[in-house]
Amino acid sequence: MSAHANRGKAPQLRNSLAALAVFAAWAGLSGLALLSACSSPPSGFYTLVGGVPPSHTRSAAPPMLMIDVATVDVPAQVARTAFVVQADANRVNVLEQTRWASLPADEIRLALSQELAERLDTLDVSRFPRPAGVPIYRVHVSVQRFESWPGSHALIDAVWSVRALSEDAALTCRSVVSESVGAGNDALVAGHRKALQQMSADIAGGIRALDAAARAHRLAPRQAPIPCVAQ
Repeated sequence: MSAHANRGKAPQLRNSLAALAVFAAWAGLSGLALLSACSSPPSGFYTLVGGVPPSHTRSAAPPMLMIDVATVDVPAQVARTAFVVQADANRVNVLEQTRWASLPADEIRLALSQELAERLDTLDVSRFPRPAGVPIYRVHVSVQRFESWPGSHALIDAVWSVRALSEDAALTCRSVVSESVGAGNDALVAGHRKALQQMSADIAGGIRALDAAARAHRLAPRQAPIPCVAQ
């Protein structure tokens, strides 16, 4: 092939390469736009802990009793950070873009710890050395149902126990709390918070009952169990 022919094809080759570059750039921008349009919206995160100022400041005096809030058990179907809401009695919807800040078991444990510490003017020593001479009450909660019904109600059904670590005494009760809610996830979370507050009141009553019995020297092995305290 002559040099003249090669020189004639060079501009055509450059034009073709330029056209390909423009097409590639256009395709890349189109792909980014498509991915942006199809991407998921940012997640919303919720918590059951905090947000409510304490009704009082804990006294500087050493507490008369302390609590040890153990790990909380929750049903397997809600043991995830994504919201699980009831569609009807037989179906649930998993809201992947609406999540708890931590696993529900951790959210519930921390919320109960905070509520009980405030109600009893005490400390949760579950992760700290236990001081001598102060009665400590172990709290265990097993959630049977943790249901979120949008626009209807938030329900928590839990069996809980309180045991004095230094005494042969325990109390096992059940709390079933249903709170009416409006539309939206904010309302569901608020409903679960109220349900946990009521459950905390029940558990605090049980701790007070055990502690009062211990101080009155009424506890002994095989004694009839103390009845659950109605709030």
